[in-house]
Amino acid sequence: MQGFFFLFFLFITSFSFLTTISTSTITDTLTSSQILLTNQTLESPNQTFVLGFIPGTNSNNIYLAIWYKNIEDTVVWVANRDNPLQNSTNSHLKIGDNGNIVLLNSSSDSDNNLIWSSNQTKATNPLVLQLFDNGNLVLRETNVNDPTKYLWQSFDYPTDTLLPSMNIGWNFDKNTEKHLTSWKNTGEDPSTGHYSFKIDYHGLPEIFLRNDDNIIYRSGPWNGERFSGVPEMQHDTDSIVFNFSSNQHGVNYSFTIGNPSIFSRLVVDSGGQLQRRTWIQSMKTWTNFWYAPKDQCDSYRECGPYGLCDTNGSPVCQCVKGFSPKNEQAWKLRDGSDGCVRNKNLECESDKFLRMENVKLPETSSVFVNKTMGIKECGDMCHRNCSCTGYANVYVTNGGSGCVMWIGELNDIRDYPDGGQDLFVRLAASELDNSGSTGGSHKKNHKAEIIGITISAAVIILGLGFLLCNRRKLLSNGKKDNRGSLQRSRDLLMNEVVFSSKRETSGERNMDELDLPMFDFNTIILATNNFLEANKLGQGGFGSVYRGRLIEGQEIAVKRLSQTSEQGVEEFKNEVKLIAKLQHRNLVRLLGCCVDRDEKLLVYEYMENRSLDSILFDKARKPLLDWKKRFDIICGIVRGLLYLHHDSRLRIIHRDLKASNILLDGKMNPKISDFGMARIFGRDQTEANTLRVVGTYGYMSPEYAMDGNFSVKSDVFSFGVLVLEIISGKKNRGFYYADDDMNLLRNVSENNSSIKLL
Repeated sequence: MQGFFFLFFLFITSFSFLTTISTSTITDTLTSSQILLTNQTLESPNQTFVLGFIPGTNSNNIYLAIWYKNIEDTVVWVANRDNPLQNSTNSHLKIGDNGNIVLLNSSSDSDNNLIWSSNQTKATNPLVLQLFDNGNLVLRETNVNDPTKYLWQSFDYPTDTLLPSMNIGWNFDKNTEKHLTSWKNTGEDPSTGHYSFKIDYHGLPEIFLRNDDNIIYRSGPWNGERFSGVPEMQHDTDSIVFNFSSNQHGVNYSFTIGNPSIFSRLVVDSGGQLQRRTWIQSMKTWTNFWYAPKDQCDSYRECGPYGLCDTNGSPVCQCVKGFSPKNEQAWKLRDGSDGCVRNKNLECESDKFLRMENVKLPETSSVFVNKTMGIKECGDMCHRNCSCTGYANVYVTNGGSGCVMWIGELNDIRDYPDGGQDLFVRLAASELDNSGSTGGSHKKNHKAEIIGITISAAVIILGLGFLLCNRRKLLSNGKKDNRGSLQRSRDLLMNEVVFSSKRETSGERNMDELDLPMFDFNTIILATNNFLEANKLGQGGFGSVYRGRLIEGQEIAVKRLSQTSEQGVEEFKNEVKLIAKLQHRNLVRLLGCCVDRDEKLLVYEYMENRSLDSILFDKARKPLLDWKKRFDIICGIVRGLLYLHHDSRLRIIHRDLKASNILLDGKMNPKISDFGMARIFGRDQTEANTLRVVGTYGYMSPEYAMDGNFSVKSDVFSFGVLVLEIISGKKNRGFYYADDDMNLLRNVSENNSSIKLL
């Protein structure tokens, strides 16, 4: 009889295990009568996500996780990240008798075997565990499919990844909070890492990226369209919509993707970088469309109190007008962390306010906020309160609304060329011009800049004329004297440009962290419609450039090198290596490259107005370039050139600076392109010599064209020719010593009093 009961027990036990989910079965639910073993999975209805078990660094450690089914090694959620299962054939997931989801290390329900639980107090039956196509794992009653009535959901317990429709933030009614925390080691150890991305709801809410307790980056407050410190946020990219809410019930941030075929996620990686990644199906890879911190000015409090960080400045830290460096010695050594102090004490009633445009608002954890007050009322209130150091609108939408006021130091301000918002900073009246309380600006005086660079351009032109008028004398005095004279003249020209121009720089990513995508050739074929002739933007000795559009909607320019290209493999590699390491608003941005058999392609950001020469030397389009635009283009080229020569971590000699290598965006902002001929100099290197002279005759300096000697001054000579072309609207033709019709340089040198401009 005892043997019968034993056999009956074995039969019942075996039957219960037969009710577990078969490995080959595609289902999205787990019922109360089923268990999920470590070799089994749940799949969402459209097979987008999978729930199952993954191994850790230690092969004996097992974790319950959710990942993309068709994207290798992309885990988006881990349940028991800090308490792994031990590798056991009896480990399993089930819905417990009390209505909790439980993860057990053996077939026994003993508390000693409990590894992880959903910790719900409400026991309701019958229940099911279901995995949705948005990646959310939910525990619900079988007859309830209302997202507001889930008993438990994984979206309430994010790990390192924020998926579309998932949110982070605070629920004040329940006193609960959700944030992202990195893995300890991406791809190997999912346990809680050192980096977190978490909303601080105090004052005006914003999100902070922390390394343990140390803030390394902040988003800036939400201004109705985007975070103040993330001007790149665009709602139309990838059909993306950003959502931020702040009210008496809580503070939440999320995003949604309108196109279900696009996979996009926000991740805090184990190295402390926040990234928005989008899956490029044709390339079978994730591409970073945005990341932070991305440059020096993204570092929290890089320039200290009342310091303004500007990646296009040199140095990047500047003091707000009316302030001076607190630690002058450290400031000169490019350490601005001590910030700035006031030049003159405030007097309260007579104080005025400096208007700073296009900035990331200072830290807002301790501020006064009134969302219904207008900016004028806000300014009046701040003026009456002698402790108020600054104010701004909360929202920039519909002309601006709301009031935020700072009491105390203003920290972590940065400047943007575009984006950001207005900030009004309190100063002693004597620190401001007579233009009134809102008339001052932190921007440099444009009139002075215009005069300075105009003088520089004039000096360049006169200097070049001097060189050309005396070239025969230089040649007759011998090569040594020739070189000496040329060098002295170029020194004069370069010193004038450097002295009178605003030097601009930009933070650069560490070379070891460069993430330049390799595009699949089929992706380029699709983007350019198989290199359709109608999409061709231009053609040169290297090949052709085509306009294209990626499946995500981003417009690109594809430089396709012909098999007989004048730009060979070495130049191709050189261009990729150089431009991928450089970041500046006046350098064209390289998005990626493609090498496929004989095909060599470079993928750039698309520049709406193409190259400068296509407008400058075209009679129909030339009127688009009035004097102001021409002058702005000259200034932009100067800034890019100074960055290459002086302000970047590398010293780059372009060697082929000309009108066709200056690209113009939709606002006619110039960007230097084509770095195939460029050379890297050491910081102490001033010149070099080559037997292979490359570039374009008409733009080459004499010592380079004749003897192969090149330096930063070679680029300055090319820049001078370019300035003459921009001013006159005429193209410099041929070499400098031709005996036929005079080229532009000879016209300038011999007829400079009567040359026709524009």
